[in-house]
Order: sequence, then structure tokens, then C-alpha cells
Amino acid sequence: MPVPEVHACCDRDRITTLVHRLGAALDEGRFEDLRPLLTEDAAAHTPGGVAAGIDALVAQAARNHAPGDGIQHVISNVLVGLDGDRAQVRANLVATFARQAPDPDRPVTLGAVYRFEARRTAAGWRLTSVRSTPVWSSFAPVGRFSAAR
Repeated sequence: MPVPEVHACCDRDRITTLVHRLGAALDEGRFEDLRPLLTEDAAAHTPGGVAAGIDALVAQAARNHAPGDGIQHVISNVLVGLDGDRAQVRANLVATFARQAPDPDRPVTLGAVYRFEARRTAAGWRLTSVRSTPVWSSFAPVGRFSAAR
């Protein structure tokens, strides 16, 4: 495989890993772990709100992903389009919130399309934009798994 194709494969893998690390950090309530994934000027537009700047993004994530919610982000079909030191990313998202107290105004499960923009920085690839566009939602209750069963 010629060298440019190898570099492109490595770049796609690094960017895909950023997307999956974002989901894992949200699931596990490790909001400070979002910082190395994002640029300082990153922006987000999600059902949970609009935020600009890394501090605002981390605060929005913490506000919308309570540890008691039993959250799971299933991210699939990650497609990365490279354009030099920038990239456009599309992925499917199914996010489930197994809340301890149901909220009639918030869905339990949400199907959405994630769109990211990424930029190569001196520290490596980082996400500059996160956008989540809902496609469907369900308000049906979801039970939490108990290891004691």
C-alpha cells in the first residue's frame, strides 16, 4: 500500500477513536476526559443545547449526562472524509438513558445522526464541532441491569 494511503488509514482510525472515546467518556461520566478530544474553540449543537468553547462543552455534557441515568451511547457506521488537516465525520448514534426517575419531557432512547468536524493540531487530531440531529425517539421505560440477579 502506498504511503499516502497508509497515512489516510491511520488518520481515519485516529478520528474514529476520538468519536468512540467521546461516547465512552459520556457513558462513564468522565467529563474531564473530553478535553483531550476537543479543540479549545470546539462547538456543540445537540438536543441538550448549544455550547461554544471547551469549558462550555464539558459543562453541557456534565449537565445532560447524570451518572444515575445509566447512559449508553452506541456509535456505529463512522464515516470519515479527509481533506488535508481537516475532516468531516458522520456516524449513527443510539443513546439510551435508563433513568432512575422517568422524565416525561425527555426521551429514554434517542436515535440520531452525529456529525463531527475534526482538525489536525500539534497534539494530533481533535474534534472541533459536534452536532447531533435526532432521527427518532422512544419514551418507553428501560430497566437497569443488576449484577445481583
